[in-house]
Amino acid sequence: MLTVWSWGFLLLGIATALTIAVDVSRRPQPMSIMNVTWPITGLYMPLIGWWAYRRMGRAPTRSQQVRQDHGHDHGHHGHHHGDKPKWQSVFVSATHCGGGCTLGDVVTAPIATVTGFALLGSTVLGHFALAFIGAYLFGVLFQYLPIRAMSDAGPGAALRNAIKADTLSLIAFQIGMYLWMLIALHAWLGEMDAFTAPFWFMMQIAMLVGFMTSYPANWLLIERGIKHGM
Repeated sequence: MLTVWSWGFLLLGIATALTIAVDVSRRPQPMSIMNVTWPITGLYMPLIGWWAYRRMGRAPTRSQQVRQDHGHDHGHHGHHHGDKPKWQSVFVSATHCGGGCTLGDVVTAPIATVTGFALLGSTVLGHFALAFIGAYLFGVLFQYLPIRAMSDAGPGAALRNAIKADTLSLIAFQIGMYLWMLIALHAWLGEMDAFTAPFWFMMQIAMLVGFMTSYPANWLLIERGIKHGM
């Protein structure tokens, strides 16, 4: 039964991600990294990810953007950062953090399973260690690229700013993910096998939990001016 539920939610997540990706291709984001982030969000937020994208992130179509650029489409307004309530701005910032973390986790989990990598004699700790490394690398990259694109900061300054902006929220995300996976490991999984549907279903939930634990961290970072709301 767990396998059936797992496939159901995984396919729903994939469908949500593909739906968002198709829409984003027609309505490119002002910040290009969000063209990747929003579909990733759909993977671990089936259906909810589509609602969040429509409510907080959907941009005008290309033709509408052209008309806006020429000042002819005053009646249509896209999603501008300054127009969002703070909770929505923090939500989108948390999806940005979650995008990098999720991509890192997805890439490293099969590597951990195939290699049997262990830390302190534990393959579970090995999974978590590789997941953290992958999440950190992708998370910082997700911060670095828009900083470089939208500011005059040089590579070194942009990297330092990316690390400052992402580290706390990334740690908060991974802690939430680890806590859920430990519960899932003892309650349902038995082992960390990245080649089974139940593992990825539990990871899907873990990423959602990680999103929730990273939300307060993103709020704090934005409140203190370390990170910009989105």
